[in-house]
Amino acid sequence: MTQHQPIILHIRGEDHVVQPGEIHAHWREAAEAKGYRIVARVKDRYSLALECNSCGGLHVSRLFVLLNYQPECPHCVDARRRETAKHAGLELLRRDHGNRKYAFYRASCGHEIRRQFELVERMAQGETAVRCEICHHAREQEEAALEGWELLGADPQGSRNYRLYRHAEGCGAEARIARANMQTGRFTCPGCGESWATGPSFLYAMKFKLETGSSAIKLGFSRNPDSRLKYQLHRHSDLARELLLKVPMRTGRHAQRVEKRLHKWLVAEFPDELVPPEEFSDLLRVKSELYRAGLEETILRQMHRIARKEKRAAERNRARSRSRSKRMRRT
Repeated sequence: MTQHQPIILHIRGEDHVVQPGEIHAHWREAAEAKGYRIVARVKDRYSLALECNSCGGLHVSRLFVLLNYQPECPHCVDARRRETAKHAGLELLRRDHGNRKYAFYRASCGHEIRRQFELVERMAQGETAVRCEICHHAREQEEAALEGWELLGADPQGSRNYRLYRHAEGCGAEARIARANMQTGRFTCPGCGESWATGPSFLYAMKFKLETGSSAIKLGFSRNPDSRLKYQLHRHSDLARELLLKVPMRTGRHAQRVEKRLHKWLVAEFPDELVPPEEFSDLLRVKSELYRAGLEETILRQMHRIARKEKRAAERNRARSRSRSKRMRRT
């Protein structure tokens, strides 16, 4: 007696044996009305292999689902999700079999991230941004290193806004510090007392490209102007910007006083050169103190004058220190 080889359908990575049994006319009509063609019975008498009329892909559906609901073609769903991921700046790699609401993606940086489908849709619509945890952690480490600190880990008290740091280039003390304060340098070490007010600082001038096509000059002070330019001031990472000049100042408090005097002079002498906030509020995290690009030469000239003055003051302080040391040695 001849044995017939079973007919196998390979559907979405699995082999399914075609089952005997009639495919009724009203089943075919229901499938056609919902965008499918019934290929065969598979698995058991209540499961059907459906071919999508849109993409031609096969998937297995329960008969009850076909007759009472609108089956979703998983191939079409995957294609839509891949297109959504593309618009979000991601590449869909695979679904998360442990949670049907998640999938794994490759970010533009090359790292693999796990995200909800719903969140990726929001990314594609521009409602939120992509953030790679690996790159984000590296940025936080760099922020801390620029301030002379080392990022140890998450906040031991569980706050999302704080991190645990160590004063690596100072006294070695460990401290909970708000990440925003680490970015700006506005904090005091609990071990040695070094702070933005007492520690060395800089007066800086930066140039930003505005949406109008013109440029604006930002005058300010910071203990770390490079970090301020790279991480803090801009709202969009692709904003064209450059650090024009930074002048060393003996303390943050002194830098603040000098900056205020310079702003007061600029506003009094050039009141029409201030950039109104509506021209930069969507681009920068600042509320004021931006000047038209025509003042660049004037601002830099004033900063060079301040730099010479600071240099002379530093030389006088060193001379007084040497003189004091000599007197102490003689006594």
